[in-house]
Amino acid sequence: MAMEIMPLRDVERLSSSVIRILGGNPGKFTLQGTNTYIVGTGPKRLLIDTGEGKPSWIALLKETLKRENASIAEAIITHWHGDHIGGVKQLQDFSPQTIIYKNQPSDGLQNIADGQKFHVEGASLRAFFSPGHTQDHMSLVLEEEDAMFTGDNVLGHGTAVFEDLLTYLNSLEKMRGVFGGRAYPGHGPVVEDGLNKILEYIRHRQQREDQVIQVLKSSQSEDSETASDLGEWTSMEIVKIVYKDVPESLHLPANGGVIQILRKLKEENKVLENPRTERWRLRNRAAL
Repeated sequence: MAMEIMPLRDVERLSSSVIRILGGNPGKFTLQGTNTYIVGTGPKRLLIDTGEGKPSWIALLKETLKRENASIAEAIITHWHGDHIGGVKQLQDFSPQTIIYKNQPSDGLQNIADGQKFHVEGASLRAFFSPGHTQDHMSLVLEEEDAMFTGDNVLGHGTAVFEDLLTYLNSLEKMRGVFGGRAYPGHGPVVEDGLNKILEYIRHRQQREDQVIQVLKSSQSEDSETASDLGEWTSMEIVKIVYKDVPESLHLPANGGVIQILRKLKEENKVLENPRTERWRLRNRAAL
């Protein structure tokens, strides 16, 4: 869960039609900063995401557009998190003619339909509804490159967080079927083999689920302090087993992921929850 990340340039051309501009907001969860992308080759371009509103981001956007002799015709927001939508006001002040789109939009933004297409010279984007990280999450297929802007469903480093695990896994499976090339993530470097990265994510989530089930199958923890003759466990007791090699300071965020796994298993009728004790057990320990 802790990693050393590679530095990225503030502005970098990634292909003939894609330029990445960092949001100027590096951090524990944003990695090198939020990736925003200028897409296209002509005088009118598309913009994907707006960072969180840092002055450095809008300054870099202006400089890059001046150098490219281009303007932003349309902007597309992948999801509602502040580090992706926070620069909308800056963009509107700088380029009031730009039309800004978002799934489930707030005031002043336009809605995006699943499958909606956006065209500029050198680039055609197709919106792909991919909830999971958030319930409004949109990815975008770059048809000329058979690539996908994956938002925060797939990252350039590490694994993604999600609001709903089952929904997220369903989206990953669907994403596999609509592109075959690069993944341009919401954070981190370009992923050259996007499909393999998605498979890694799916395998990782399955591995974590298997580990949780193994704990639920057992009767007690290794230190016997959380012994449970009925095989009932709190989520944090499970974390201490599954993430025993991870620093304890990271157990709290890991607990969120374990709770999501338990909720998925509950939806699949595989586990039972005792709301009074906040303990979980397998519905049928012998069958799993």
